[in-house]
Amino acid sequence: MNKQTTRTLAIAGLLTIASLGIFITPAMSHHSFAMYDQTKTLVMTGVATRFVAQANHAELHFVPVGADGQPMKGPDGKYVSWGAEMGGAAGMAQQGVTAKSFAVGTVFSIKINPLRDGSNFGSSRGTIVRCPDKTKPAPGKTCDTVMGATFHGGTTF
Repeated sequence: MNKQTTRTLAIAGLLTIASLGIFITPAMSHHSFAMYDQTKTLVMTGVATRFVAQANHAELHFVPVGADGQPMKGPDGKYVSWGAEMGGAAGMAQQGVTAKSFAVGTVFSIKINPLRDGSNFGSSRGTIVRCPDKTKPAPGKTCDTVMGATFHGGTTF
């Protein structure tokens, strides 16, 4: 090879590496879980208010159930709203987590890593347990203690 061909190939290689860095970095940062505090795991029971089926991350929005067994309200008297990010909608559907199986009013228990900024949102961790229709667990308990509960994404909670 002559010097001109070697130089052209070297420049092309450097441009390729730089291009990969430019395009891969945003994609990788989008899928980062750095915004979630993975040193904390919250165990919550909630009442579903909305299921959002997205290709990248499905979301399950809910009102948490307090220690008294009732949906939580804030100081303003309005229901507290939380959300959990999960895997893609197709993968979640394979685990039985769909808009139909987690319709509005469905009671379930979930483990999440909360957002670091303290917002009412987190990343789902492991199995989600759905209570039977119109059934809540005893105060202070989770859906895995209710007869007839279904496990989604695992066999233990």
